[in-house]
Amino acid sequence: MNILAIESSCDETAAAVVRDGRTVLSNCVNSQIEMHTIYGGVVPEIASRKHIEAVTALADQALVDAGLTRSDLDAVAVTYAPGLIGAVLVGVNFAKGAAAGLGLPLIPVHHVRGHIAANYITHPELKPPFVCLCVSGGTTAIVDVRSYTEMEVLGSTRDDAAGECFDKVARVLGIGYPGGGPMDRLAKDGDDTKYELPRAHVQGHDLDMSFSGLKTASLNLIHNAQQKGEELDLPSFAASFGRAVSESLVPRVMAAARQKGYGQVAVAGGVAANSRIRADLQAACAQSGLKLFLPELKYCGDNGAMIGCQGYYEYLAGHTAGPDLNAYATRDISLG
Repeated sequence: MNILAIESSCDETAAAVVRDGRTVLSNCVNSQIEMHTIYGGVVPEIASRKHIEAVTALADQALVDAGLTRSDLDAVAVTYAPGLIGAVLVGVNFAKGAAAGLGLPLIPVHHVRGHIAANYITHPELKPPFVCLCVSGGTTAIVDVRSYTEMEVLGSTRDDAAGECFDKVARVLGIGYPGGGPMDRLAKDGDDTKYELPRAHVQGHDLDMSFSGLKTASLNLIHNAQQKGEELDLPSFAASFGRAVSESLVPRVMAAARQKGYGQVAVAGGVAANSRIRADLQAACAQSGLKLFLPELKYCGDNGAMIGCQGYYEYLAGHTAGPDLNAYATRDISLG
């Protein structure tokens, strides 16, 4: 089954062709990072307009790269939630038009479910059930993946997502956008014990997280140093920050894995590319005898291949939509 997949939930327009949920025939991404870097973050109106400009040509390129024609397609999958509403609408409307014009089924895909499915591409042997840490600029959650389409959030952030904190701290430091990559590179030469930063605990909800305190403490530390004319040790600050994020995530993932007893842990989302978090999870899983699945770096960020992969399993479960499909800024992952 050949699925044309469209992703436009934030600042990257993506199109891919995926066969039978595991084989990526093409994966095209048009990034807007350079433009949004000027503003230090994503400008929703600009992102939506750029999606409109790019999506048609990108879908055509995905077919060319796959060596297929439109008549070879069996379905169209698209991210319909969650994300920047204007951006998501662009992809949804394009996919509805493509499906109607080609006479193909339309498959709505939850963006975070797509990130989880990126692991199926990198690890063809991976099958549910497993516990997955989903961590990105908009989402930080621990998900019970009971089957390809049955999922439940076991714990999540009560405020800021971990990726959002990386972005905002990096912006204040002036080291680039998005912030995850620059912070990770800086941290490699730093002392992660030099700056003491907070780790939050949500009383009565051991698997939930909070990153607003870490963000505020980090920004205050940066501003205080600037006001006093003191030079911040950037590598050590980045390393200390990365350690604080990792130590907020990894123990909770391990606790969730023990609760469920599946013996398998996966990671998904843009922050899954962070070297500190990957290393800490590898060490923790090795110590606990758990098998860890990490997506290939190119599938950590937003891409169409992950949507095509999850779209295949949504189709098998009978989850298709008609021309009335709408876009949603927020959507519970358990609802699909």
